[in-house]
Amino acid sequence: MGKRRRARELAVKVLFHMEYNNGDPEKAFDLVCQHFGAPHSVRGFSRDLVKGVVEHRQEVDARIRKASKNWRLERMSRVDRSVLRLATYEIVFRDDIPPKVSIDEAVELGKKFGSADSAAFINGILDNIYNTWVSEGKTDGPIATDFGAGDGTRGQ
Repeated sequence: MGKRRRARELAVKVLFHMEYNNGDPEKAFDLVCQHFGAPHSVRGFSRDLVKGVVEHRQEVDARIRKASKNWRLERMSRVDRSVLRLATYEIVFRDDIPPKVSIDEAVELGKKFGSADSAAFINGILDNIYNTWVSEGKTDGPIATDFGAGDGTRGQ
């Protein structure tokens, strides 16, 4: 597994931890790193991701709310919400990461940490976020993913 994938996994764990302990992100990061024995080689990128999600949380959450159908952000599982926040931050604020990579990685994180429906649910919402972002003139063209017919709804 690559360093960036491990860094994203660490970032999701930190964001998930912060769902329960809404305190200092730096302390949460250090605690999760210590608890899971996170290698130093992934901490820098992971810390940047967590910091970015925290700094841009209002816009990230607004985009997730707008893109999700029939699901309030507060009702989503904490794992799915953490993955969505991370990927949305990457899509909107990180020019150094191709959106397709962010979406693919988020789907994999959903498969690993979420429920049976998480991958398709995450894919659907991120596809909506990406398409809205494209319509705002931020990047080129639609993105095709093959992780199911996710449309931002759960098993309906």
